[in-house]
Amino acid sequence: MKEQQLKARPGMPVLLASMALYLVAIAFLVLGGILLERERGIGALPLVIGILWLIVGFIPFLGLKILKPNEALVLTLFGHYTGTLKEPGFYFVHPFSVAVNPAAKTKLGQSSDVQDSKQGITITNEGAKVDVEALGKRVSLKVMTLNNAKQKVNDCLGNPVEIGIAVIWRVVDTAKAVFNVDNYKEYLSLQCDSALRNIVRIYPYDVAPNVDTTGDGEPDEGSLRGSSEVVARRIKEEIQGKVNEAGIEILEARITYLAYAPEIAAVMLQRQQASAIVDARKMIVDGAVGMVEMALEKLSENQVVTLDEERKAAMVSNLLVVLCGNKDAQPVVNSGSLY
Repeated sequence: MKEQQLKARPGMPVLLASMALYLVAIAFLVLGGILLERERGIGALPLVIGILWLIVGFIPFLGLKILKPNEALVLTLFGHYTGTLKEPGFYFVHPFSVAVNPAAKTKLGQSSDVQDSKQGITITNEGAKVDVEALGKRVSLKVMTLNNAKQKVNDCLGNPVEIGIAVIWRVVDTAKAVFNVDNYKEYLSLQCDSALRNIVRIYPYDVAPNVDTTGDGEPDEGSLRGSSEVVARRIKEEIQGKVNEAGIEILEARITYLAYAPEIAAVMLQRQQASAIVDARKMIVDGAVGMVEMALEKLSENQVVTLDEERKAAMVSNLLVVLCGNKDAQPVVNSGSLY
C-alpha cells in the first residue's frame, strides 16, 4: 500500500458554521417554548428542530483535525484507507474518519518518546516501553534516534562481545508504516537487533589472521574495534533492507558501546597486556642491539681501546643487561684484569 495525500477542507469555516448553528438551535428552542406558552401548535416545529440539532450537532466537530509540523494523520473511513494528512494546519475531514496508528502507545526510550515518569510508563520488552496515556494517533515524521539495549553476541572467533548501537531513522511512508506491519516501532527495534547480530558475527573483536570479513575469499584486517565505520555502514544497510516495507528510512547507524563480555574481559585484558609487553620488549631489544653495535663501532673507529672477542662478548653482555633491564644498573668498578 502506498501513501496518498488527502485534500481536506479548512477547519475554521466549519467550526464557525457549527457554532453558529448551535446558536440558531438555542434560538429555536427559545422560540418554540414561547410559541407553546401561547398555545400555538406551530411552536412544536422549531422546538423539535432545536432539540435535534443539539443532539446531533456535535458530529461536525468530530471531523476537525489539528496538525503540527512533522506530524501526519493516517485516516480510514469504514475500514478503507482514504489518505494521509501531512501539512500542518487546521482541517475538516469526514466526521466518521478514524485516525490509525498501531504504534501510538509504543515508546522505545528514544528522543521523541521520552515521557514524564508521572504518566505511567511500563516496560514491556527489552528496549521498548509502553505509555498508558496515549497522546493521540498522529504519526511522527521527525528524525528520531533509537538506542536499543546492549546485546551479547559472539564474534567470528566465538568470543562473546557486548555491543550497542544508535540508529537515526524517520517515517517516510505513513501508509506502509501503519498498514504493512503490526507495529512499526517494535518492528524497527527487532530488525535492528537482528541486523546487529548478523553483522557482528562476521568480524573479530580485534584484528585476527586468516579472517575474511568482506566476503571476497581473501583475509583482511577488518575488526569491530578497528573498522567501526565500516561495521556501522554495513549495519545501516542491513537494517534498511529489512524496513523498506515498513516505510522507514535509516539515516545513520553508530556503535555506541563495544566491549568483551564480563566473563572473558579479564582474560582478554591479560592477553592484551601480555601482547603489549612482548611488543615493548621487542622494541627495547632492537634498540639495545643497535646501541651496542654503534658503541663497538665507535670504540673501534676512534681506537679508544682494542678488544678481543672475549672482551667484546663481556661488553655486549654488560651493555644488554644495562639497556634491557627493568631497574637502574648498579655500577661496579673492576680495578683488576679479566685474566
